[in-house]
Amino acid sequence: MVIIYGIPNCDTMKKAMTWLKTNNIAFEFHDYKKQGISTSKLEAWLAQVSWDQLINRKGATWRQLPDELKLGVNSDQKAIEIMLEKTSCIRRPLLELNGTLAGMGFEEIGWAKIFGL
Repeated sequence: MVIIYGIPNCDTMKKAMTWLKTNNIAFEFHDYKKQGISTSKLEAWLAQVSWDQLINRKGATWRQLPDELKLGVNSDQKAIEIMLEKTSCIRRPLLELNGTLAGMGFEEIGWAKIFGL
Protein backbone atom coordinates (compact mmCIF):
# COMPACT_ATOMS: atom_id res chain seq x y z
CA MET A 1 0.00 0.00 0.00
CA VAL A 2 1.28 3.46 -0.97
CA ILE A 3 0.17 6.43 1.13
CA ILE A 4 1.23 10.00 0.48
CA TYR A 5 0.86 12.44 3.37
CA GLY A 6 0.55 16.19 3.04
CA ILE A 7 -1.79 19.04 2.22
CA PRO A 8 -3.56 19.48 -1.12
CA ASN A 9 -2.58 23.13 -1.73
CA CYS A 10 1.16 22.44 -1.65
CA ASP A 11 2.80 22.69 -5.10
CA THR A 12 5.23 19.91 -4.26
CA MET A 13 2.33 17.67 -3.25
CA LYS A 14 0.64 18.37 -6.57
CA LYS A 15 3.82 17.44 -8.46
CA ALA A 16 4.24 14.25 -6.44
CA MET A 17 0.65 13.11 -6.96
CA THR A 18 0.83 13.91 -10.68
CA TRP A 19 4.04 11.89 -10.90
CA LEU A 20 2.41 8.91 -9.14
CA LYS A 21 -0.60 9.07 -11.46
CA THR A 22 1.58 9.43 -14.57
CA ASN A 23 3.55 6.35 -13.51
CA ASN A 24 0.35 4.37 -12.81
CA ILE A 25 1.15 3.97 -9.12
CA ALA A 26 -1.98 3.57 -7.05
CA PHE A 27 -1.90 5.57 -3.84
CA GLU A 28 -3.99 6.86 -1.01
CA PHE A 29 -3.76 10.55 -0.10
CA HIS A 30 -3.80 11.45 3.59
CA ASP A 31 -4.70 15.12 4.02
CA TYR A 32 -3.27 16.54 7.25
CA LYS A 33 -5.79 19.39 7.18
CA LYS A 34 -8.86 17.16 6.97
CA GLN A 35 -7.67 13.96 8.62
CA GLY A 36 -5.05 15.24 11.03
CA ILE A 37 -2.28 12.93 12.18
CA SER A 38 -2.08 10.62 15.17
CA THR A 39 0.53 10.52 17.88
CA SER A 40 1.13 6.85 17.09
CA LYS A 41 1.84 7.63 13.42
CA LEU A 42 4.31 10.37 14.38
CA GLU A 43 5.98 8.01 16.84
CA ALA A 44 6.27 5.35 14.13
CA TRP A 45 7.94 7.83 11.79
CA LEU A 46 10.23 9.05 14.56
CA ALA A 47 11.37 5.48 15.05
CA GLN A 48 12.63 5.69 11.44
CA VAL A 49 13.95 9.27 11.17
CA SER A 50 14.89 12.04 13.57
CA TRP A 51 12.47 14.81 14.50
CA ASP A 52 14.64 17.44 12.82
CA GLN A 53 14.24 15.57 9.51
CA LEU A 54 10.48 15.29 9.95
CA ILE A 55 9.84 18.96 10.68
CA ASN A 56 9.76 21.30 7.70
CA ARG A 57 11.88 24.20 8.94
CA LYS A 58 11.79 25.92 5.55
CA GLY A 59 8.01 26.25 5.50
CA ALA A 60 6.05 29.37 6.34
CA THR A 61 4.25 27.72 9.28
CA TRP A 62 7.53 26.93 11.04
CA ARG A 63 9.08 30.32 10.25
CA GLN A 64 6.04 32.11 11.69
CA LEU A 65 6.24 30.31 15.05
CA PRO A 66 7.66 32.35 17.93
CA ASP A 67 11.41 31.78 18.38
CA GLU A 68 10.98 30.52 21.94
CA LEU A 69 8.59 27.84 20.68
CA LYS A 70 10.97 26.77 17.89
CA LEU A 71 13.92 26.66 20.29
CA GLY A 72 11.85 24.53 22.66
CA VAL A 73 11.61 21.73 20.09
CA ASN A 74 14.55 19.65 21.22
CA SER A 75 13.13 16.14 21.59
CA ASP A 76 10.75 13.70 19.93
CA GLN A 77 8.02 14.58 22.43
CA LYS A 78 8.28 18.34 21.81
CA ALA A 79 8.35 17.75 18.07
CA ILE A 80 5.22 15.60 18.31
CA GLU A 81 3.43 18.35 20.25
CA ILE A 82 4.22 20.91 17.53
CA MET A 83 3.34 18.56 14.66
CA LEU A 84 0.01 17.65 16.24
CA GLU A 85 -0.88 21.30 16.72
CA LYS A 86 0.57 22.59 13.44
CA THR A 87 0.39 19.78 10.91
CA SER A 88 1.78 22.12 8.24
CA CYS A 89 5.10 21.87 10.10
CA ILE A 90 5.42 18.26 8.96
CA ARG A 91 7.63 17.83 5.95
CA ARG A 92 5.74 16.96 2.79
CA PRO A 93 5.12 14.96 0.90
CA LEU A 94 5.84 11.95 3.03
CA LEU A 95 5.72 8.68 1.15
CA GLU A 96 4.85 5.56 3.08
CA LEU A 97 5.08 2.06 1.62
CA ASN A 98 3.51 -0.77 3.58
CA GLY A 99 3.83 1.17 6.82
CA THR A 100 7.45 2.21 6.28
CA LEU A 101 8.50 5.78 5.58
CA ALA A 102 10.10 5.54 2.14
CA GLY A 103 10.51 9.17 1.13
CA MET A 104 10.41 12.69 2.50
CA GLY A 105 9.93 15.50 0.03
CA PHE A 106 9.59 14.87 -3.69
CA GLU A 107 12.49 14.23 -6.00
CA GLU A 108 11.60 12.49 -9.24
CA ILE A 109 14.84 10.51 -9.50
CA GLY A 110 14.64 9.35 -5.90
CA TRP A 111 11.02 8.30 -6.21
CA ALA A 112 11.77 6.46 -9.48
CA LYS A 113 14.39 4.43 -7.57
CA ILE A 114 11.93 3.71 -4.75
CA PHE A 115 9.46 2.28 -7.28
CA GLY A 116 12.06 0.60 -9.48
CA LEU A 117 11.35 2.76 -12.52
